[in-house]
Amino acid sequence: MLKPILLVEDDKRDLELTLIALERSQLANEVVVLRDGAQALDYLRREGEHARRSPGNPAVILLDLKLPKVNGLEVLKAVRGTAGLKSIPVVMLTSSQTESDVVQSYELGVNAYVVKPVEFKQFVTAIADLGVFWAVLNEPPPGSLRAARRYE
Repeated sequence: MLKPILLVEDDKRDLELTLIALERSQLANEVVVLRDGAQALDYLRREGEHARRSPGNPAVILLDLKLPKVNGLEVLKAVRGTAGLKSIPVVMLTSSQTESDVVQSYELGVNAYVVKPVEFKQFVTAIADLGVFWAVLNEPPPGSLRAARRYE
């Protein structure tokens, strides 16, 4: 069973573009979309409206930096501070090129910091490459659940 990709994005346009890009990459992984950091934490902790979701962590978290309720840096800090979550790959997917945002993200343990390209074609290519790398090619840490790989 393939692990889902968790996409946490509040901007409607960026969300639509990201979903188009992931679809074009032809990944079989389900994409779980959440619109703010509080929802993301509830999902990851299996609390609130996500209390009954199936156990297991996503293959990767694609996390926007500027989110309502709980921002991306706070979500990242919570993920890295929780034993059952800290090994999940987290990609900060943002329009911010501010040096302090980049530095703080890496200090908190982000796996990658990707600035969203402005041009549609570059954006689609960047997201598709991210999805394939983290959901298919990346080898997860020892002891984590492994998604079944299908070869055709």
